[in-house]
Amino acid sequence: MESPFDLAQRAADEVRERSGVNAYDIAIVLGSGWREGALALGAPTSVIDTASLSGFVTPTVAGHGGQILTLEVAGRTVALVSGRVHLYEGNTPAQVVHPVRTMIAAGASRVILTNASGGIDPSFSPGSVVVIRDHLNLTATSPLEGAAPPEGFASRFVDLTDLYSARLRAIVRENARLAEGVYAGLRGPHYETPAEIAMLATVGADLVGMSTVLEAIAARHLGCEVLGLSLVSNAAAGVAAAPLNHLEVLEAGQRAAKSLGELLVKLVAVL
Repeated sequence: MESPFDLAQRAADEVRERSGVNAYDIAIVLGSGWREGALALGAPTSVIDTASLSGFVTPTVAGHGGQILTLEVAGRTVALVSGRVHLYEGNTPAQVVHPVRTMIAAGASRVILTNASGGIDPSFSPGSVVVIRDHLNLTATSPLEGAAPPEGFASRFVDLTDLYSARLRAIVRENARLAEGVYAGLRGPHYETPAEIAMLATVGADLVGMSTVLEAIAARHLGCEVLGLSLVSNAAAGVAAAPLNHLEVLEAGQRAAKSLGELLVKLVAVL
């Protein structure tokens, strides 16, 4: 059986052939609400449907179209991965992290993981962007479960001390006024109960969502620097009285599109 690392290499070769790009510099995974803002990065030089690439599965969530867009931004070759897939769609951890592994195999040495989250810390108002300082992986799984990585890859026992790159976070602090927080990643797809949010706050979480943590682990295992950016789309359950729904997440992205775009343009130029 083909290993997930070999499958990612095969998909990376397909991306390079179809895009005409020899090696990417940065990959940006677009979470819910971020695609509209990413349009500010400019017109893509190529658009590849992920359904045509080896190992990719089709997203089933509104707002997650399956494409890889190639752009030239500030002298950097950037891949926008539009079409995140999640555990709650019935995917395996290997399928969830396959796009990230593919773009790293295609040369990306920095990965920006964006998402939409519920704000646990009441000081994070809806519409704000928070830099992920660290995470709590509460998905009860890992992209490194199963067979050991093939020869030539790092051990599965990867050190996550600097998972969200201190170097990249320092660059963000120098160029954007953004708070930092701890992101709790759960399986979903249901939203959390107020009691669960109270528990998460007690153990140190500032944000909560259903993505990102597995991708971050997979990227760090491959030696890539990771930056996490979380759009607070709503207050988490029990923090505010309003009920939660996915449409609210997408609308938050639309309202914040201009500022999200300006942020991505600024950061890509300096990372």
